[in-house]
Amino acid sequence: MLPRDEEQQVDRIEVVGLEVWAHHGVLLHEQALGQRFVVDVAVEVDLSTAMVSDDLGDTLDYGVLAQEVHRVVTEAKDQLIERVAARVLDVCLSDERVAAAEVTVHKPSVPLTVPATEVRVTVRRERDPA
Repeated sequence: MLPRDEEQQVDRIEVVGLEVWAHHGVLLHEQALGQRFVVDVAVEVDLSTAMVSDDLGDTLDYGVLAQEVHRVVTEAKDQLIERVAARVLDVCLSDERVAAAEVTVHKPSVPLTVPATEVRVTVRRERDPA
């Protein structure tokens, strides 16, 4: 096992740029036609055992995580990307090994009256220590 400092180091697994076609939005045409969303996920999980064992069973499988995030984003039809981010957080924190998660939902095709590249919402939650 690799030594760890008294101050716990933070290990992270990140899935960046997960592209999803979904039907979220306040406007009717967004809900009907759908649009591209991009999701970034970072989970804090102790990777020390996997770093030594080289065994997928000793870590959080990011392939499974990506599939679950994709599923939850495509199945729901929410008005707000804040709600989409909350759904993704629930997926991340459903694994007991995850100490904290951070989710960013990007909405590139945003219906604004002024020029903008995208709108994004980032949320972070930590598991209660109890």
